[in-house]
Amino acid sequence: MDRVAFVGAAHSVSLASRWAGNRAFSLRRGRHFTTLPSYRSTLTCSTASTHAAAEKPRKKKGKADPSPYSATVNLPQTAFEQRANATKREPQIQKFWEENAVYQRLSRENPGDTFVLHDGPPFANGPLHCGHALNKILKDFIIKHSLINGKKAVFVPGWDTHGLPIELKVLQGIKSKERKNLSTLGLRQKAREFANTTVANHITGMKRFGVWADWDNPYLTMNPEYEAAQIDVFGKMYEAGYVFRGKKPVHWSPSSRTALAEAELEYPEGHTSQSCYCAFTAVSAPADAPSFLREVVSSLGGLALSVWTTTPWTMPANRAVAVNNKLEYVLAKGLHPQLPELTVVIAKELLETASAKFGTSDIVQELGVLTGKDLLGVQYTHPLEDGLVCRVVEGGDYITTETGTGLVHTAPGHGQEDYQTGLREDLDLHSPVDDAGKFTEEAANGRFTGLPVLGDGNKAVLAELSERSVLLLEEAYAHKYPYDWRTKKPTIFRATEQWFISIEGFRESVLEAIENVNWYPASGIKRIRGMVETRGDWCISRQRSWGVPIPVFYDDETGESFMNQEIVNHVKEIVKEQGTDVWWELEADDLLPEAYRGRNLRKGRDTMDVWFDSGSSWAAVASARNELAYPADIYLEGSDQHRGWFQSSILTSVATKQQAPYKNVLTHGFVLDEKGVKMSKSIGNVVDPLSVINGGNNKKTDPAYGSDVLRLWVSSVDYSADIMIGPSILRQVADVYRKLRNTLRYMVGNIHDFVPAEHAVPYSELPTLDKYMLSRMMQLSEEVGQAYESFAFFKVYQALQRFAVVDLSNFYLDIAKDRLYIPEPNSFRRRSCQTVLAVLLENYSRALAPIVSHTAEDLWQSMPYVPTSTKAGVVDSKSVFDAGWFERRPEWINVDDSVMKNWEVVLDARDAVNKVLEAARVGKTLGASMEASVKIYAADPEDAQALQSLRNCSSDVDSLERAFIVSEVEVVSSPDEIATCAHSNVEQGEKTGERFRVGMNKSGAPKCERCWHYDMTVGDSHAHPVLCGRCTKAVVSMGMETAPVAAAV
Repeated sequence: MDRVAFVGAAHSVSLASRWAGNRAFSLRRGRHFTTLPSYRSTLTCSTASTHAAAEKPRKKKGKADPSPYSATVNLPQTAFEQRANATKREPQIQKFWEENAVYQRLSRENPGDTFVLHDGPPFANGPLHCGHALNKILKDFIIKHSLINGKKAVFVPGWDTHGLPIELKVLQGIKSKERKNLSTLGLRQKAREFANTTVANHITGMKRFGVWADWDNPYLTMNPEYEAAQIDVFGKMYEAGYVFRGKKPVHWSPSSRTALAEAELEYPEGHTSQSCYCAFTAVSAPADAPSFLREVVSSLGGLALSVWTTTPWTMPANRAVAVNNKLEYVLAKGLHPQLPELTVVIAKELLETASAKFGTSDIVQELGVLTGKDLLGVQYTHPLEDGLVCRVVEGGDYITTETGTGLVHTAPGHGQEDYQTGLREDLDLHSPVDDAGKFTEEAANGRFTGLPVLGDGNKAVLAELSERSVLLLEEAYAHKYPYDWRTKKPTIFRATEQWFISIEGFRESVLEAIENVNWYPASGIKRIRGMVETRGDWCISRQRSWGVPIPVFYDDETGESFMNQEIVNHVKEIVKEQGTDVWWELEADDLLPEAYRGRNLRKGRDTMDVWFDSGSSWAAVASARNELAYPADIYLEGSDQHRGWFQSSILTSVATKQQAPYKNVLTHGFVLDEKGVKMSKSIGNVVDPLSVINGGNNKKTDPAYGSDVLRLWVSSVDYSADIMIGPSILRQVADVYRKLRNTLRYMVGNIHDFVPAEHAVPYSELPTLDKYMLSRMMQLSEEVGQAYESFAFFKVYQALQRFAVVDLSNFYLDIAKDRLYIPEPNSFRRRSCQTVLAVLLENYSRALAPIVSHTAEDLWQSMPYVPTSTKAGVVDSKSVFDAGWFERRPEWINVDDSVMKNWEVVLDARDAVNKVLEAARVGKTLGASMEASVKIYAADPEDAQALQSLRNCSSDVDSLERAFIVSEVEVVSSPDEIATCAHSNVEQGEKTGERFRVGMNKSGAPKCERCWHYDMTVGDSHAHPVLCGRCTKAVVSMGMETAPVAAAV
């Protein structure tokens, strides 16, 4: 297998597995570890002694006795357990963080700059889901990476606690009788209690995710100081002239009985409207109209204007027909299926499509062509309201020939473009629909009163249009249609008196501010810029009780609104002290400044859009708290927030502060099930993040993975798009985690008796293999550091996983076991390896800490010494987060090129050797790799020189025998010398043809009973006749002057 491949082999398999098939030996029969309690008592495992006893090698029936030299082998020892035991261990680690105030201390005392990730407030209206987990864990990655790098990274969590989502939850939870008798203040009290309970539950769950934050001091949009800051932002925008009251069509939710902002809408798939084609009878044409047009109008057959709409219920509000002056229209006789003598006006490009639908293609005749301008001023009778005459007006580019007829039924009270046309043409803003979405008496002279426009009212309109021979065709039309995101029911456009913010006054400033923000991914800038460019006035008033009141008063006699900056500031100060309940508790005069009392003014009843609530968080939180900063360094939320919080925040900030409230904006996709389907309780595919951590009712099917597996999942995905989670995905992530944990356990277990101050080998004395690994670690630090800085956490995951498998498990640790297990404990070979292991372990832990925080901390607490910190002014690192980022020394970075090149060649050659060894194993001519004697030929002179330099080196550690884990290696100068070998293989280079030729024979040397190497020095010692020379030296140094009886010859 290519050594740079992403290897999935489990490291839990014994690192001595190459010795399989040989005589029983303690390393093979035991678990390789002795678990000892760490001297660092803070987080030691209480069951360490139990595990130590349990992991002693056991003699199995029918197996040979362990080698009498077993006790002389240096086995790993650690309190870092093989199993994470996450449901018990993670809460212990979280308690350690809390007791030692790790987050609080670092976020306030770190030596670096302040870093602010401003939290976007989720609604406090339900339990945590995987979207919450993804969002908060991503934020935690950024915060912890910033903290470990020495920044004062402060994270204040927030919740959106006002609005209809919470109000609906409260109303759904009480009986209908209680609901009818519930006062506004009573509803607000219940909503506050519900929000507080939800926030408390969220905090408990998010802590269990391992997320750090100022949990004791979150921001809630219902807190008085927040509400006051929001009113202040409103007042400044009002003072600047951006806030106004007007009657215009807005998105209205009959199911919620309130106006909605665009961000409160969703457009589900599968909506179908009942559309219709109609013909409005023309009664006159202007004197300056084309003569043939005037003649047709006055002819016996008459003239009709064809229109098409997907909302027949808006016909009673029709006040004009709009045309596009640039389009060509035809007068078509015979188009109407019931009235063949009637001439109908239709866009020329749409005649063929329409006649085919009406079934009149064979009889329709074109009488003439004219422009939209020629039609202006033509009058027609209203299709439903007797005695009302309307006219043709100029529309705009929104009128196209993609669908319909090219003439647009215009109801200024029920459409944004219709409204704009109506303003220009001075049309009546007629909207005969009430708050419940039912027709009022003003609709068609009262014939539809009380009928819901989205139900029976729509049907009634179509029936009467047909009865009056106005209806040409009725058909189902599938299209995108806005729904209330809370009630999941369709909305309507309806003209009502509302409060608005005019974006036009500062739109260009917002677009300029957008350009000065870094957007991740880069496509985000195009998305939000397009939304701001086309955004109309922002309707900020809501007809609900649970929210921040718009601080306006009305004259009780005239109904005129009354508000100024003095009044707004006065209300703000009252709210700051008493909260917004005071608006419903006090009379109007008690809320007004003294100079305005006694004027017969009443309070307004509207509350602010919740997007104005959350959009003011930069003022109420980031700008208001001393430990934070404005603008924030980063906002991070779902991609839907380009039209939500990101947009409302930049609108309010630019309008009042002339700058964006954030420097960087990062977005993530939505969480789907593992089949890519949106999660739904009705489908049964919901993945509960807390069940992932703690396990479900059936622990076999829903095991407790712990939060670090959940966090590892978050790090493994490219969150810029929608991401998936499910049982099989979690099992895969858990397997990766298990292998990683075992690698870390092996490393920390092998430095159990190592203290850097006493045992570290100076860099200059290290073997070149160790220097190579230190350089690889520096390369890893560059790769991981850049990935963290660019928020590409999946690249962090890939880099760390690749290093653990390819560089460590499959290479360095595979080679290192001989150095660690076999020599005398204090030997150079072992201490030099431990020196590098300690450095690798410390730095790898630092890189892991933001992602699998509990595991990194658990590992840190299991270190046999207290590592030093790389942070300025910090000596010892009590927590891994005290440790600072990677330790980087010039000599580790600037390793000699020849060292790096030589070991790269050896690694490639090692792959070639392993293929030959594997072929020999398959052929059953080889058991363990140590039985092999290898010959290798390199076609490239530089490769040959690299191999020969290590073949001739004086360091046993750097020898090819150790690198290939064989007993003997010979670098030959001719491929012919390979021909006589029992097994051989040719390794091709990427561009150069043959690169290596490898041959293998079984070694003829005797086998050492301690290290299992085949070595000609076995038997040289009379005291230890079954050992090789280096093992003899090792055991003698440990006080074993003569061989045990069982080992004597």
